Amino acid sequence: MAAERTREELLEKLLESYTAYFDVERYEEGHKDGLPLAAHCRFYVHSEKYVLVRKAKLWEADCNEYVYIFSMPHLTRELFESCRDYAYEKGMELVDPKPGHMYSYITAVFLCDTCEPDAKKALQKCRIYKSFHFSLYGWMDFHTALLVRDENSAFTNRSGRANAKFMKSILK
Repeated sequence: MAAERTREELLEKLLESYTAYFDVERYEEGHKDGLPLAAHCRFYVHSEKYVLVRKAKLWEADCNEYVYIFSMPHLTRELFESCRDYAYEKGMELVDPKPGHMYSYITAVFLCDTCEPDAKKALQKCRIYKSFHFSLYGWMDFHTALLVRDENSAFTNRSGRANAKFMKSILK
């Protein structure tokens, strides 16, 4: 069962899944800026459509995702809020709203052995959304995901529900 796996084994499986499409930067010491940041993953896609020559561009779209993976033995509400704020702040530094920017997702993934009910509730209710120039320059949406090893369960906020199936597959 997945409950017999260690948190480090689950982290390896998670990072292996992200490596296929994302640029992954690991933090071996396990802590960055006083937080249990295990890895940072970046994904960039640029699409465009033109007619005959590149100068006759019809449209272009940039789509980005920035994932911050935190690993800790026990998740508290205070730790969740610190990590959430860190991911939001660092992710917003990478977002470049300009013509052609469609969306950027900032995702905070929490991998823990146990979790306080307060932290789980705060994670599920987390809602951060920002549009740039009335969405003409795209938008940013903040996703959260929680993997609790001892419960063998995964939780997300409303925006992160698209990740729920993927997160549950990591626990199997």
